[in-house]
Amino acid sequence: MKTRTRRLTIIALVAAAGAIALAEAWFVATPYPKVVTSGTAAIGGPFTLVTTDGKTVSDETYRGKWLLIYFGYTFCPDACPTALTNMSAALEKLGPNASELQPLFITVDPQRDTPVVMTDYLKSFDSRIVGLTGNQAQIDGVLKAYRVYAEAQKSEVDNTDYPVSHSAYLYLMDPQGRFANVIQSSEGGEEIAAWLRKQMTHKNG
Repeated sequence: MKTRTRRLTIIALVAAAGAIALAEAWFVATPYPKVVTSGTAAIGGPFTLVTTDGKTVSDETYRGKWLLIYFGYTFCPDACPTALTNMSAALEKLGPNASELQPLFITVDPQRDTPVVMTDYLKSFDSRIVGLTGNQAQIDGVLKAYRVYAEAQKSEVDNTDYPVSHSAYLYLMDPQGRFANVIQSSEGGEEIAAWLRKQMTHKNG
């Protein structure tokens, strides 16, 4: 009886080890995708915001053009400058095709990102990138519509110097204002440009 029990135990252990090995092999062979997409994602919607030169704009303002949108903030230490640098490089790589696209930088931190602050900040990047801000309710509305995560890590000591945790994707909307796709903002300019050409050609075709 003991021999039979021991034999069953060994068989069970071998089976479990095999299952674990298969699971590990699957995860190794299936890398996390760099591009996230969904044909039915409920992303995007109407918004009304303010440009850095004080003009009120809405999603309708940009109809007829592709929108490449990044949500971030000017006090961001690294992710946002990297994203906007990559966006700027992609616009250069696109050449004449960039005229079909309107790049937007929408703040997730409207309390500090006034039009004046954003104007000064965006001088370091491609001049075609339009900065948009608004009051807290307007920003909350657009963040919700685009399913953007953003949370200020404010302290009781200093409410003027704080980081904001936020998602870091570039959102692509088609000329009719419909969600097309997203890509990680950490991708290089050349990769983003190639991705944009593919997305825009596929949709136009």
